[in-house]
Amino acid sequence: MPSAAPAGGYERVASGEDAESAASSSAKNASDRIGDCREHDYSKGTTATTHHENDDSGAGLPPDQGEQSFSPVDELQVLRKLDKRVVLFVAFLYLLSFLDRSNIGNARIAGMEKDLNLSGRQYDMLLTAFYITYILFEWMALLFRLIRPHIYLASCVMAWGLLASLQSISSSYPFLLVLRGLLGISEAAFAGVPFYLSFFFRNDEMAARVGIFISAAPLATAFASSLAWLITWFGEKTRVWAPWRLLLLVEGFPSIVVAFWVWNSLPDSIEEARFLTKREKEVATARIEDEKSSTTNMDEKLAQNKGSRLKAREIFEALTDAKCYLTAVMFFSINVAFSSMPVFLPTIIKEMGWSSIMSQALSAPPYLVAFVVVLYSAHASDKAKVRSPFIMFNASIACLGYLLIFLAGLLGLPSWVRYLGVYPATAGFFACVTLIITWTLNIQESDSKKGTGVAMLQYFGQMGPLLGTRLYPKDEGPLYLKGMAVCAGFMALVGILALCLRWKLQNANLQLRSNEPNEDGEEDVELLANGQERRPTKTFTYLI
Repeated sequence: MPSAAPAGGYERVASGEDAESAASSSAKNASDRIGDCREHDYSKGTTATTHHENDDSGAGLPPDQGEQSFSPVDELQVLRKLDKRVVLFVAFLYLLSFLDRSNIGNARIAGMEKDLNLSGRQYDMLLTAFYITYILFEWMALLFRLIRPHIYLASCVMAWGLLASLQSISSSYPFLLVLRGLLGISEAAFAGVPFYLSFFFRNDEMAARVGIFISAAPLATAFASSLAWLITWFGEKTRVWAPWRLLLLVEGFPSIVVAFWVWNSLPDSIEEARFLTKREKEVATARIEDEKSSTTNMDEKLAQNKGSRLKAREIFEALTDAKCYLTAVMFFSINVAFSSMPVFLPTIIKEMGWSSIMSQALSAPPYLVAFVVVLYSAHASDKAKVRSPFIMFNASIACLGYLLIFLAGLLGLPSWVRYLGVYPATAGFFACVTLIITWTLNIQESDSKKGTGVAMLQYFGQMGPLLGTRLYPKDEGPLYLKGMAVCAGFMALVGILALCLRWKLQNANLQLRSNEPNEDGEEDVELLANGQERRPTKTFTYLI
């Protein structure tokens, strides 16, 4: 009986003899599963795959046609190289990106607001201008499939480095406003990096990698605060140049230099990664192709490999997928807090009664804690192969942090109590950002759907900063009760939506199991458009 094929992305669940390997590390999991694949020619030449030790199907064949065995050690070596040369590299780029967008908060209390005669509303508009253009150009996340990544990202890094540096010579509000808008365009292209990482890693490995990538944000903010403290102190001592101008230049110029490094070093794909040997490329490619084979038959898989462009039908399917909208609303809610805290925290701390220099210093520790929490949450989520429990937990922690800040201000408690609330708030929402992005990638099966899902996530999600950057008007200081209450509410909403998506995916998993072979051995068969048959496999499940 023909049945509809399940849409969305899938995770492989080991059964039988694979049960033990499913409990091991993700690198060993992937290596064990490669053993089920056969040898095929892919779009970039031949790719060797593996066989079990007792399988002699490759015996007697020529070396270029026989099957090779990839040990867990081989695969671990590939993963380490990819982590070092790809993940850490793009994480460093994100550090520069986040540094250049958020250091305006440090520049504000270092004298920028006074020198340019900015009102509170004008400062809010500087923040909003960045996110307006950032949102309008979110569609550029799809360009990773149309433009070579090393060219695309190098151009983006060069552009935002120049624009961030030019902020240091701003002499008026309109000039700075234009620069902030252009900065938003240049950094919008960078939002597709998690999609780019999916070219190299399997679904059950993505959270840890996206976690490393996103952890650069709190690290950048901590670094910016520490550097701002040093530059502000130096500027006040020497009086050579306004501290805020020196700060924007010192933190913006390195991106210009790094852009040349990106052009020469960033790989466009596994096949073009010069740091991998031929054998390592075969291992890396086979890992990804094995996962793709979980949802497609071999003819479909070969057709996908031959076409690296975006597919209109798959884009439409993603646009009509309710799962994408749930994650987008979650990301919107997270971004209300994510966008506002880094640019307002120095001001909030200063209005607790600390000096400008001390406020810069006290802004750093919460982000260092967030850095550790992001990495731990991402690693634990990958190891447990679940997303929703970690999102719900971290959203709850962030909600409690904001409530503590709110209640401490409302009840007139000491300022250090409010400051303590910043720690769980920042750690919670930074961890949620990582897991929501990863979950969005996990629930889409093809590159076109993943790219569209990320674009939707960013497009709708980045509307959150339009609200977030308006939550702390100057006339509501020093307590900012309304802003803290709103952020607490949105963090609670994230937890509720994660629970709803979990319920939806669990129901989808039940439907998938209903397509498994019957007790009498019969199974439903789907008739494809080309007349071929595709039989449901009983080892698929949504990652919840």
